[in-house]
Amino acid sequence: MAEKACVKRLQKEYRALCKEPVSHVVARPSPNDILEWHYVLEGSEGTPFAGGLYYGKIKFPPEYPFKPPGISMVTPNGRFMTHKKICLSMSDFHPESWNPMWSVSSILTGLLSFMMDTSPTTGSVTTTVAEKQKLAKTSLAFNCKNPTFRKLFPEYVEKYEEQQLLVHPDQEQVSSMPTQAEISSPLLDGLNSVEPHKDMENQRRKSLPTWLLLLLVSIFGVVMALPLLQL
Repeated sequence: MAEKACVKRLQKEYRALCKEPVSHVVARPSPNDILEWHYVLEGSEGTPFAGGLYYGKIKFPPEYPFKPPGISMVTPNGRFMTHKKICLSMSDFHPESWNPMWSVSSILTGLLSFMMDTSPTTGSVTTTVAEKQKLAKTSLAFNCKNPTFRKLFPEYVEKYEEQQLLVHPDQEQVSSMPTQAEISSPLLDGLNSVEPHKDMENQRRKSLPTWLLLLLVSIFGVVMALPLLQL
């Protein structure tokens, strides 16, 4: 259970973040646990992470701010392993270097800066620039599959849905429209029940040989043969 000083500190930091947001950083505590925070880092322009949205978690100890938090990332990113603690001077890997004056905003700003570095550390991975760029493009779609992300960051979910509408503007409309088969099947069924009779009658007319018509006229005369010609 969090200590009273810890709760007050985290509440104060959340109010400060809401009042003065930090560039490229969004962080919010879990509604059910003040010690668990969720964050989104926006990849910086001019880097392989540009356009990427990286979702992760910070787990604070009950003794915070006198002890450092654990930091992990959920979104595949090409720099850090997912669901593994990341070794930073601001994380619980290095309690000896922790400064109680550091805050959530300074922790995440430091993490974002460290993403741009290539120095190996515990929890890091090595990938190419192309791999990082590919993961950046798919990061938002990946995040939106996570129920917790969808609940805590609805603005990003809305952004993703808007992007999908731009890519597939007629998707919803087309899916709700009846297919050609659904439209025409009843009409075709009705035509199939009527047209064969007309076709058979026309066929009988066309199948009467010319010599037979002349023979009928010569024998019965035009007036008498006329009804036969109409068959």
